[in-house]
Amino acid sequence: MARDTQLLKGLLEGCILALLDNEVTYGYRVVELLGKYGFREPQEATVYPILNRLEKKGLLKSEKRPSDLGPPRKYYMLTKDGAKELEVFKNEWENVKKTADRLLEVK
Repeated sequence: MARDTQLLKGLLEGCILALLDNEVTYGYRVVELLGKYGFREPQEATVYPILNRLEKKGLLKSEKRPSDLGPPRKYYMLTKDGAKELEVFKNEWENVKKTADRLLEVK
């Protein structure tokens, strides 16, 4: 399980950018979507700091929107720089994936 955690930490930023490329949404929904796509038990305590870090880097922007269920929610969306960073992540991930696949196929 600890190995899963270490591997996933490096992927979460790129995966969160990808989710926000598909839809503008709030933090808890990002947690839900990560779970829907198969990440095991994504935690709010992990996701919210990543969202804040990506926003500070200028890769995301946010705005508060009213919620029917309580206080306003902070919605996140990709910036132009975020879209560029997502493309970089996809290319880097493809290279890492190909390399690992080649290595793991060695018998």
